[in-house]
Amino acid sequence: MLRKRIYGIVEVTDDAGFWGKVYDYAMIVVIAASLVPLAFKEEHGALLMVDRVAQAVFIIDYLLRWATADYYFGKRSALSFLRYPLTPLAVIDLLSIVPLLSAWSRGLELLRLLRVMRAVRVFRVFKALRYSKSVAVIGEVFRKQRTPLLAVAFLAAGYVLFSALLIFHVEPDAFDTFFDAVYWATTSMATMGYGDIVAVTVVGRLVTMISAVFGLAIIALPAGIISVGYMKEIEKSKDEEG
Repeated sequence: MLRKRIYGIVEVTDDAGFWGKVYDYAMIVVIAASLVPLAFKEEHGALLMVDRVAQAVFIIDYLLRWATADYYFGKRSALSFLRYPLTPLAVIDLLSIVPLLSAWSRGLELLRLLRVMRAVRVFRVFKALRYSKSVAVIGEVFRKQRTPLLAVAFLAAGYVLFSALLIFHVEPDAFDTFFDAVYWATTSMATMGYGDIVAVTVVGRLVTMISAVFGLAIIALPAGIISVGYMKEIEKSKDEEG
C-alpha cells in the first residue's frame, strides 16, 4: 500500500531500507541548511530562498507524516489523525513551519505581529532529533521514567519557590521583586550564580550556601534516573538483537 510505503520512508525505523535512509540524510541536510539564515539579522536574497525551500520541504514532510498517522500509532482509525498534531514531534514540526505565515502577512498591518515567529524557527534544531536512533532511545527512557522525573521536577520547583520566598524576606534590600528572588534561587540551585544578584548579609549568604548544596543533590537526581533508564534500554536492545 502506498501510504504504508511512505510511512516506512519518512519514519525512522530499523527496516527503513535504502530510500528511508536517503530521506533521513536529506532531511538532516535541509534542516542544517535552514538554520543558516538564522545566523544573520538581515534577510539576503539567497538566504531567503534557502529558507523558503526548507519551509516547503518541512510542510511536505509534515503532511506526509500526518497522512500516515494511523501507521504511526498502529491503529487504523480516524482518531489517529486527530491525535498526531498533538504529539511532541508534530508540535515541533508545526512550529518550524508556522513562521512562513509571517512572510504572507507583510501586507496586513495587524498580522505583522506574526513576524516575531521568526525566533520560533530555532525549533528546527529539534527536528533533526527524530532522525537519530540514539535520541529515539532517550525518548523511550523519558517515557518510561516520566513518573520519577516528574516527581523530581515538582521537588525542584518547590525548592526554588521555598528558597525564593526565604531569601526575598531575608534580603529585602537586595531583591526588588519576587521574580528576582526566583531567578536567584534557580541559578543558585544550579550553582550557576552570575553575580548580578547576590546576598549581602550573613544570613542571606548562609541561605545561599544551603541552597547551592541541596541544589546539587536535586540536579543530580534526574541525571541518575536518565542514566539508569538509558542503560536498561541499551541492554534491552542488545538482548533483542542477540
